Amino acid sequence: MDIKDLKPSMLWNFFDEITKIPRPSKKEGKIVQYLLDFAKIHHLEASKDDALNVVICKSATPGMENSPTVILQSHVDMVCEKNSDVIFDFENDSIKTYVENGWLKAKGTTLGADDGIGMAAALAILASNDIEHGPVRALFTTDEETGLTGANNLNDNFLEGDILLNLDSEEWGEFCIGCAGGKTATGTFTYQTIETPDNYFWFEINVSGLNGGHSGSDIHKGLGNANQIITRYFSALMAETPLVLSKIDGGNLHNAIAREASAIAGVPFPFKERAAILVNTLQAELSAELAYVDKNVKISISSTDKPAQCIDTQTSQNLFKALYALPHGVLGWSYDMPGTVETSSNLASVKMKSDNQIIVTTSLRSSTHSLKIDAVNKVVSVFNLAGATTYVSEGYPGWRPNTSSPILKLSEKVYKKLFSEKPNIISIHAGLECGLFLEKNPQLDMISCGPTILGAHSPEERIEIATVEKWWNFLTELLKETR
Repeated sequence: MDIKDLKPSMLWNFFDEITKIPRPSKKEGKIVQYLLDFAKIHHLEASKDDALNVVICKSATPGMENSPTVILQSHVDMVCEKNSDVIFDFENDSIKTYVENGWLKAKGTTLGADDGIGMAAALAILASNDIEHGPVRALFTTDEETGLTGANNLNDNFLEGDILLNLDSEEWGEFCIGCAGGKTATGTFTYQTIETPDNYFWFEINVSGLNGGHSGSDIHKGLGNANQIITRYFSALMAETPLVLSKIDGGNLHNAIAREASAIAGVPFPFKERAAILVNTLQAELSAELAYVDKNVKISISSTDKPAQCIDTQTSQNLFKALYALPHGVLGWSYDMPGTVETSSNLASVKMKSDNQIIVTTSLRSSTHSLKIDAVNKVVSVFNLAGATTYVSEGYPGWRPNTSSPILKLSEKVYKKLFSEKPNIISIHAGLECGLFLEKNPQLDMISCGPTILGAHSPEERIEIATVEKWWNFLTELLKETR
């Protein structure tokens, strides 16, 4: 079985087409052109704004002309993550999908179901001729994954409507009515290069085998963070011996929990054996600590050639002290919606730049604005103490839950009619564009829903096939009932 055998066939065919179109964040030109071509083929009105957001409009079916206008919203970009042993060009290659045990997966890369499946559902509704609905506007936004810049710069006219269905949730059976706001904070360490010392044992440390995941919706799971692990190793080693750092790299994206990290360093030859023993010790500790969430975690050491140059000792020490002190994980739980993370921090990436800089990126989230600022201030304080230059992004607002929402009440009614049970009502600890939409159109009545997607933002991303059909049946029935 492959993707073309799945039901509903129209939706899956559109998703299959989408997987063949490269769409990294900030490089969405190809998928935007695909959407405009789709509108032309189906004789639908379409518009594109300066941020490359696209809206496609479809008139109501007969008898539903006076129904509220429903905006079907999804984002066009995808997180581009791959396993280190996979050769793949996200700007040119097509995602390779396969079906396994009821799930659709990708071979060694992110699948792009976040939010390609939302796009596919909207396109299938636009292309259909047998679904009853009122006026529909399908809104496709750009660059959601790296800063919500499409939503931030959205043409206000694109939000002319009464109801907005955000198609970017990842757990079937849940209706999301709120989300966290977020900011990123970076610390830049500027170093001096020094001559590589003689009589040193040079080695490379690699952290691998971690699952990774979404820095918001997965932050409560206690997943291993490669940046924390490699820092833990070097901090232990530096407590016993002089150490010279030549290279470090960990994590990739601000909204993903770091899966891999590596570094090249050296210690005096008498400490060669100790460097290896500490790897074995930490491996045993991690295997026990992460047995239930990241059982394949691996930290390895191998000898390497003497590097051409190294980072000055003071900067290396400041860097590792900051990395050890930076918060990562849940900082607080919500009292308004028990069981929901309120505030968190993600130690996302450590990157060396060609201009003698090392940039550490963190992602801060909270459903409470003041606590989001407090988390940012914690991170900035650590960077300042370590002598780094800090930068904090403008960020994005949260979406305050409205349990009295009319579209929520109708959605609950339709769900119960179709599936003879009640849905879960949640607020998620992740960034949705809905907060920005409310700023532009405060009258919008909104919910977010979607099929089950696991491992988003990692090569383990997969979508549960059976939930897609249930979600599709729900969406089409909800459009019918929205009068």
